[in-house]
Amino acid sequence: MGAGHSHSHDHGHGHSHAPADFGNAFLIGIVLNTAFVAIEAVYGWISGSMALIADAGHNLSDVLALLLAWGASVAARRPASERFTYGYKSSTILAALANAGLLLVAIGAILFETLNRIAEPAPVAGETMVVVAGIGIVINAGTAALFMRGQHDINIRGAFLHMAADALVSLGVVIAGLAIIMTGERWIDPAVSLAIVAVIAWGTWGLLKDSVAMSMLGVPKGISENEVRAYLSGLPGVAAVHDLHIWPMSTTETALTAHLVMPGGHPGDPFLLELAHELEHHHRIGHPTIQIETTRANCGAGC
Repeated sequence: MGAGHSHSHDHGHGHSHAPADFGNAFLIGIVLNTAFVAIEAVYGWISGSMALIADAGHNLSDVLALLLAWGASVAARRPASERFTYGYKSSTILAALANAGLLLVAIGAILFETLNRIAEPAPVAGETMVVVAGIGIVINAGTAALFMRGQHDINIRGAFLHMAADALVSLGVVIAGLAIIMTGERWIDPAVSLAIVAVIAWGTWGLLKDSVAMSMLGVPKGISENEVRAYLSGLPGVAAVHDLHIWPMSTTETALTAHLVMPGGHPGDPFLLELAHELEHHHRIGHPTIQIETTRANCGAGC
């Protein structure tokens, strides 16, 4: 067969989207939030606040989420092997998907208990709610700030969204506590719990949708298949482009394979190097594999 097969990386920049090291951020976030979960659960039980207990349950799921995300980011750095030729990069996608699943479980548990509390409202210590949730605002907002610079990585973005949502939820609990102090109304506490569930559900839907799409090898967000096809089709000497595939290798790295029909023959290494450079810098694709064919007929019915 007259066609050539070329795998090209611009080694100066081809891996610029590798996972950043957030090891210290994960460690700090896990330690602080584990301690806070224990405090919030205990005082939620003592004060009779379902809102505090709901928030503690959410924070517990966040600790597990941070552990998953951290483990995946470490695994993604392991070298490739004979069996796992891409290494363990895709573990970051699995972690994001697992985190979404954890949040769904947390939503179900909190919603079940909240509905019971609505049916039978209990007295609540508003002062305790305000103090404990106030501490939560500081811890969760501080932890979220540690992950703010990693928004291009869905795994890190998941950790950030968990913590940012927790800070907002804690703020809601503070407001509920103040309202209970002023009015003495018992229904406020379970009502805030329902609002917490709604906030968690909203964030979970986006994370679930993105992680499922990546696990199904969908074209990552921010990359346009049409624009990539147009770029490849417009290259000098290219008569046609077919079998174009773009998929995520991890939450930060993207791969591409494509067949370029070039009747004039193989264009040489400089062409491939420039193509790889352009895909990396303008389309965020760092792992392109290009097959050159002199005629579309060469590939037969198997393409």
